[in-house]
Amino acid sequence: MKQVLRSLVLLAAFALVAPALAQSQEDAILLVAHPAFRDLEYRQTVLIAAPAPNGGHVGVILNRPTRRSLGSLFPEHEPSKKVVDPVYYGGPFSRGALVALVRSDQSPGAGSVPLMKDLYLAFRANIIDHVIESTPNEARYFVGYVGWRPGELRSEIERGLWSVLDADIDMVFRKDTEGLWEELLQSSRRIRADSGTGSEFLGLRLAAIRSLSPNPFVGR
Repeated sequence: MKQVLRSLVLLAAFALVAPALAQSQEDAILLVAHPAFRDLEYRQTVLIAAPAPNGGHVGVILNRPTRRSLGSLFPEHEPSKKVVDPVYYGGPFSRGALVALVRSDQSPGAGSVPLMKDLYLAFRANIIDHVIESTPNEARYFVGYVGWRPGELRSEIERGLWSVLDADIDMVFRKDTEGLWEELLQSSRRIRADSGTGSEFLGLRLAAIRSLSPNPFVGR
């Protein structure tokens, strides 16, 4: 299994996230795609995103379960058969890479990105392999992920592609993700209505995004 997973994790993933840098907890945000976002990769998606060591951001799509189980992908690896949830499509970056959202009170290992309290995004094959063999259902597994260059996520939010909500670990591991996009879209609209509209509201959201990154944003 270790050899199989190592062969799946591409160099692009390591370049983005390792070595991990220290950052504060409670950094992750939820991104809710705008209804007019027609890109098929992101249409009606909900993502979790957090700062990456390169000054950009990294995350996965939360509401794209596949019909495949981890056990079906690795039929000769017995621990994989214990994973209850399906494998999810995490995003278009490194589609051949298996990554994991790991629920733990400590980092699962080197190269893992802390998203928020008790939640990490693991990229390295040996770390994911250990999670599968030790606590298989304290994680959710994804094929591929999403990455943003420094300043890119801020630009997308300014253009109205995403609504931003606070991340919640129970939402991240929600079993039934059908209807999640519609539910959070309505929540974001209620928050905008309660908080005000226009430049004042946008300024507050962008200020929150700026605070996420360990480095100042730069333009494209």
